[in-house]
Amino acid sequence: MKFTLKKSKILDVLSKIQGIAGKKSSNAIISCVLIKALEDGLKIYVTDYETGFIGFYPAEVESEGSIAINARKLYEIVRDFPTDEILFHEVENFWVEIGNYNVQYHLVGMNPASFPEVPEIENIPFIEVESRYFKKMIDKTSMMTASVEDKRPHVLGVCLETFQKEEENWIRIISTDGNRLAKVDYPCINESALILDRKVLVQKKGFNELSKIIVPQGKLSIGILDNKLFIKQQQETVSIQLLNGTFPDVSDILFIKEARQIILNKLLFMMMLKRMSIFSNEDYKGVIFNFNDDKMIITSTNPELGESKEEMFIGYPDSPIEVAFNPRYFVESLSVIEEEQVVINIVDDQTPCSIEGEKDKSYICVIMPMKI
Repeated sequence: MKFTLKKSKILDVLSKIQGIAGKKSSNAIISCVLIKALEDGLKIYVTDYETGFIGFYPAEVESEGSIAINARKLYEIVRDFPTDEILFHEVENFWVEIGNYNVQYHLVGMNPASFPEVPEIENIPFIEVESRYFKKMIDKTSMMTASVEDKRPHVLGVCLETFQKEEENWIRIISTDGNRLAKVDYPCINESALILDRKVLVQKKGFNELSKIIVPQGKLSIGILDNKLFIKQQQETVSIQLLNGTFPDVSDILFIKEARQIILNKLLFMMMLKRMSIFSNEDYKGVIFNFNDDKMIITSTNPELGESKEEMFIGYPDSPIEVAFNPRYFVESLSVIEEEQVVINIVDDQTPCSIEGEKDKSYICVIMPMKI
C-alpha cells in the first residue's frame, strides 16, 4: 500500500477523533486508526466499541491496502510535518514508512484484520437538521455529566426524540446529572417529513465526541438502526451505541406552574454568581439566595475561608424566599443562553428552579435546590 495525502485535508479530522481513539483499553487495536487506501481516496475508521467514526478523504493512491497505526502518534506526526504533502508506504510486518525526501518516520502498525468492525449504513430513514443547531443542542447539554458511581441509564445517556409543533417536526434533547436537567429544542429542516420512531437514550460520551466532529455548516442526517444512532454529514458518519432503559417523564419539572418570574441581565447575574462562588469548594458548594423587598441577596459561607455577600435590585414584590443552590449550575446554564436577559422561575425553597432566555424558549435548565 502506498499513497500521498495532504496535511491540510487530514489534520483537522485526526485532531477531532482523538477522544474516541484515546479511550483506555486492554485492547491496543482501538487506540489505532484504520486507514483503507482505495482507488479514489482514503477511508478512515476509529472506534472505542461504543462510538464509531468513518470518513472519506481525497488522496493520491499509488497502490491500495489497509494499515492500522496509533491514532495519537499519527496525529502528532501529521501536525508537525514540515510540508503539506506526506507519503505513506507500507513495508513488511505492518510497518509503515511516513515522510518525504528529508523527513522519515518508521512506525510500527498492527494487523488491520484485527480492527473492530465499524457499522456502515446506506438505506435507513433519516431526519435532517441544520448542523449548527444540532451542535448547539449538544453543547447546551454537555455539562450534564454523570458521576462515576451513578449507573442509571437516564443519567448515563441523553434522551433524543422528535415531536410535532404547529405542523412542523422538531427535535429535542433532554439531559440530567441527577441535580439538574436541561432541555433544548430545534426545528428539523422543512423538507424532512420523517420523525424518529421512538425516544432513545444515547450514550453521553459518544454524544459529546460527536460535537467535536460536526462541521457547523450545512445540514446533517440523523437515523436509528437496531441499537445505534447514526449521524451523517458530508463525507463523515458517526455511530453511537444506544442505552437500554427509558427516560422518566419530566414534563411537570420542565414547565413549572405557579412560579414567580424574575427577569435579570444575564451578564450581571453571571458575574455576581462567579464572585459569590470564590469561597465554594467540594465541601461547601452551595450559596444562599434571598428574594425579598425587591432585592436578591446572595451569601456564601465557608468556615475554612470566609464569607461573602452581594445584593441586586430585581423588582421582586412577592413573599420572601430563602433557598440554597449550587452557583456553578447557574453559571454553566447562563453561558449557553444567547440572550441578554434571562428569566428565573422560582416557587419556593423545596421546588426546583428553572432558568431560560426571556424570549427564546428553546432552551431551559431546571436546577434542584440544596438543603440549607
